[in-house]
Amino acid sequence: MTSAWQDTLGDTPATEALGAALGRALVPGAVIYLTGDLGAGKTTLVRGLLRQLGFEGVVRSPTYTLVEPYRVGDWALIHLDLYRIADPEELENLGLRDQLDGATVVLVEWPARGTGHLPTPDLDVLLTHQDPGRGVCIKAATLRGGNILGKIADN
Repeated sequence: MTSAWQDTLGDTPATEALGAALGRALVPGAVIYLTGDLGAGKTTLVRGLLRQLGFEGVVRSPTYTLVEPYRVGDWALIHLDLYRIADPEELENLGLRDQLDGATVVLVEWPARGTGHLPTPDLDVLLTHQDPGRGVCIKAATLRGGNILGKIADN
């Protein structure tokens, strides 16, 4: 099991390619935290993941909607952005608990704002601004996350 992996992503296509690699390695029910400053590439990574799964529509940052659900073939995913959450209790109003069915993939931007109300992540993805490009560090927090990360690192 791989527990951590890091690399430099030169540009937006490289970030989307990493998202695609994540999409190829993904398993149902995975919980993935996406951490990084504004503009670090969190939604870009999600776009690459969704494209890999076959989603052809617009991938929006859920900054204002807080949650964007996706259904792609047999895959159910929810993309949360907690940037505008003032209190973690607000997650109860989003119906997150109902989505944690063991099959839905949960992608969470700004997870620190939901502390105590989010499930343990399988993977924690940290994206940072670098010149040029972005840095990425992915850490596995569970055996499932380690298996996913191992597949990504092998590519």
